[in-house]
Amino acid sequence: MSGADPRAREERFRSLHRGTYADLLRFVERRVPVSEAEDVVSAVFLTAWRRFDEVPADARPWLFAVARNLMANRARSWLRRRALDVRLESLEAGEHADDSAGAAVRIDLERAWRAMTAADREVLALIAFDGLTAEQAATVLGCRRSTFAMRLSRARARLQAALEPAGPHTRSSSRPHALKEQSWTRS
Repeated sequence: MSGADPRAREERFRSLHRGTYADLLRFVERRVPVSEAEDVVSAVFLTAWRRFDEVPADARPWLFAVARNLMANRARSWLRRRALDVRLESLEAGEHADDSAGAAVRIDLERAWRAMTAADREVLALIAFDGLTAEQAATVLGCRRSTFAMRLSRARARLQAALEPAGPHTRSSSRPHALKEQSWTRS
């Protein structure tokens, strides 16, 4: 496309930006402090503009991969420690005012989520939060779809185990919830 009409190229880029900016920003905001998210997204689109001839037709996973690589380059050690922390603080208090059983579920889920490795959280988040297909998520992580499927299966199993009662001294049938398979847990 290097010999193509500059206006057509610019319009294609604008269309790409309009169609992916919000998803990309949400993807980045879950991984870096909110104050840095727009800078990362801007760098992703700068990379996309500079390498526009390399951007595939399904640009969303490619952009996510570029964002992921940029974040890794900016803060490898921070990313290992803090990648994909669930930001429960951002939930509005009014949304769950009288939901005590729901609060117990969220507390259990947050505890289980934080106990998982960053790699497991990332695999689950790509499917659950970012809405990527297994193929797209594999592209983001730079692995084969079968490898991603195995990682996803293992991460789900570890999350399920973390949500299960630990032993005979923990709550059993009085547990206010049971982990139900959600649509995001199927690939």
